[in-house]
Amino acid sequence: SCLYFNEYLEAYSMMFIEKIINSLGKFISLMIPVMTLLMIVIIVARYSFGIGLTGLQEFVMYIHALVFLGCAGYVHYKNEHVRVDIFYRDSSNNYKSNINFYLSLLFLLPVCFVVGFYSIDLIEMSWKIKEASTEAGGLKYVYLQKTLVILFPFTLTLTFLYQFLSKKWN
Repeated sequence: SCLYFNEYLEAYSMMFIEKIINSLGKFISLMIPVMTLLMIVIIVARYSFGIGLTGLQEFVMYIHALVFLGCAGYVHYKNEHVRVDIFYRDSSNNYKSNINFYLSLLFLLPVCFVVGFYSIDLIEMSWKIKEASTEAGGLKYVYLQKTLVILFPFTLTLTFLYQFLSKKWN
């Protein structure tokens, strides 16, 4: 009875983690066309009308940070991240899965830990002083952008956890 409950809990956890990763990734990836349109507005304003839009340029940087940091786990989950696969290109799927899992354990988790650990102080300090842009006409919400840093280790750790749970089932 307890064994079945544990299996059910693990399966439910996998589905829940998968749903979080997919939802975050799909939602955040919707920001890419928004970022593109805003860049077009900035370029047209600058070169056609001679108007500088510093605040909007910074907002585009915030969106870029959101996309990059928030979608890292989604891209890793979809197995579409950049890698040099010359060593295992012709290998079996099982071998590739094992290599990905163990190298994630060896490299990904420590990076997530270091980024997560050291970003906490950075984020906390930024919120304490309500850090604002140093640019004239810049945004007053740099602390919000710095908070996005925590998405990187969070989403990648979630994908590793999903990888770990799915490895137990294979």
